[in-house]
Amino acid sequence: MNSRFVLALAISAGMALLVSGIFYQVTVRGRPEGPEPAGTQEVVIATRDLDIGASIEPADLRLEPWPADRIPEGAFAEVDQVLARVPFNRILANEPVLDRRLAPPGSGLSLSPKVPLGMRAMAVRVDDVVGVAGFVLPEARVDVLVTGTPRGHDDAGRMTRTILSNVLVISAGENLEPDATGRPQRVAVVTLLLTPEQAELMTLAGSQGRVQLVLRNTRDDETPTTRGVLERELFSFDWDRRQRPPQSPAASPLPVARLQPPPPPPPPIEVEMIRGNQKSVVSFAPGEEH
Repeated sequence: MNSRFVLALAISAGMALLVSGIFYQVTVRGRPEGPEPAGTQEVVIATRDLDIGASIEPADLRLEPWPADRIPEGAFAEVDQVLARVPFNRILANEPVLDRRLAPPGSGLSLSPKVPLGMRAMAVRVDDVVGVAGFVLPEARVDVLVTGTPRGHDDAGRMTRTILSNVLVISAGENLEPDATGRPQRVAVVTLLLTPEQAELMTLAGSQGRVQLVLRNTRDDETPTTRGVLERELFSFDWDRRQRPPQSPAASPLPVARLQPPPPPPPPIEVEMIRGNQKSVVSFAPGEEH
């Protein structure tokens, strides 16, 4: 074998190894370093289910290590920060306790944390019929109807009318949350979330007539406009007449005198006259003298 060829081949192999080594070093140095393993941080965890408005005891909480890069916003690092607070949303066992699920300090216990500032909670007594057979559950939406006799219109009888629409139910009896299985809850009282003006209207309606709740779809935000139903209209078959304005009776037309046309004149009298070999016809009106 030619010694020159062997030398060239050796030089080429050496250059290839040198270039590969340089490329490897550049690639390794340019590669970003992997993230360092995140540490852990202790957060407050519920040891049992915490219901709305419940008083939180130290035994209901514990500290548990949590990945530092996945700590939920509003989590607590100390148990003492949670003891003075009250849940207004249910917190499940082994779930981090978050600030947005707790009422502000001093909000009280039980139902009051669920009442927003400026609103009022009002209890309404119901039965199986009024309560839609127990299906008026917390978080449901209802309309409020009242039945009574309008003052000054005793002759019209009783009347039913919708006075409030799309009202939120915040509790059914002592239950502040819907049943997990969706089963009906037969209760005697439901609590509605109202404005102060609506609370006054409900109080007056309860003292003047019979109040009834009507269940509606929670996604239905429309507020229908109704005029109510009078007792005398209940058994009327002409329901459309209520929507039409009353019409005044039409005036009877006056008699019109009709003139008789004059009789046609009598036909003329024709007389045929012959004189010699000539014949002629003479016409004259009846009664005309000649």
